[in-house]
Amino acid sequence: MISLLIVDDHPVVRDGLRGMFSADPRFEVLGEAGDGEEAVTAAVKLRPDVILMDLRMPRLDGVTAIEELAKRGVASRILVLTTYDTDSDVLPAIQAGATGYLLKDAPREELFRAVEAAAQGKAMLAPSVATRLMGQMRQPAPGPLSQRELEVLRLIAQGSTNREAAKRLFISEATVKTHLLHVYAKLGVNDRAAAVATAFAQGYLTPRG
Repeated sequence: MISLLIVDDHPVVRDGLRGMFSADPRFEVLGEAGDGEEAVTAAVKLRPDVILMDLRMPRLDGVTAIEELAKRGVASRILVLTTYDTDSDVLPAIQAGATGYLLKDAPREELFRAVEAAAQGKAMLAPSVATRLMGQMRQPAPGPLSQRELEVLRLIAQGSTNREAAKRLFISEATVKTHLLHVYAKLGVNDRAAAVATAFAQGYLTPRG
């Protein structure tokens, strides 16, 4: 049974999701939250397997809540469930550590599959979201490597797998993959070994780290 925390600022949405999941023996709803602050408090206390997280909420938005949960070492997988699929919503959520991203018009069974996938650490994205991310990946990102990209690259250079790097940085494995794709694009390479070699050559990495 997969335990859930439902986070949304609309009571009618929370009621609908609770009813949907409670009626299926594969899931157990541990609690609800109406904003990001409540979500962080509830997640720390309840430690659910999966958090269904809305993005645009009062007091504390979903992306900030995801970042705060990562800082606190909460291991719950986070599945974003929102109305919005714009770049300004999708990319920050994935980079913050969301395991998956679905829209609220997703069919019931698709939502169930996404929660099951998230519980296993597998990414599940709405088609429109996947298209946006692929578009971003095809365009070389301008500028130097970000601090987070460097952190991921250092761990990879030390021999960490994506899963190990995700655990060390308190982010999802899918987020590690996203950062690596950005690194590949910025360095003009196609794989991990080439990324590490190029990073050493360009001075991003040194023998001491």
